[in-house]
Amino acid sequence: MGAMAAKGTPAVNAAKAAGLSFRLLEYDYDPSADAIGLHAAAALGLDPAVVYKTLIVQLEPKALACAVIPVAAKLDLKAIAAAAGAKKADMADVALAERTTGYTVGGISPLGQRKALPTFIDASAEALSEMVVNGGRRGLQIALAPADLARATKATVRPIAVG
Repeated sequence: MGAMAAKGTPAVNAAKAAGLSFRLLEYDYDPSADAIGLHAAAALGLDPAVVYKTLIVQLEPKALACAVIPVAAKLDLKAIAAAAGAKKADMADVALAERTTGYTVGGISPLGQRKALPTFIDASAEALSEMVVNGGRRGLQIALAPADLARATKATVRPIAVG
């Protein structure tokens, strides 16, 4: 298997299939890092403001959604619940998030999930020419235009992050 084949994660394949312009960024994933996204930004020499993490949330009643927020921020659970038209939201169970997306935690991408979830991107992304999200495995990030990510994931862009 060549180096390029190894990078063909479902996220990368989804970006290619959608005709997106993107760059792949690789770094040495550190499983002991407290904040995976901040570690990725530092390892890649990127401003954390352009690196986004993908969180899977459990909505009440019974539904999941995908939130894409800056790595240094926290998810505003009330804001994502309101954006999704749900009563409330909590972080999804890790096993459920992994089973639903087909990715392992630390490698969950908003692109190419096994089951396409309603996706919400924090409005801070609108100010960026390029944002960086997980590429579908630990240590792989994908850089692309926020508008392209929103289009490819049919995302709603709303202020859903705090801090």
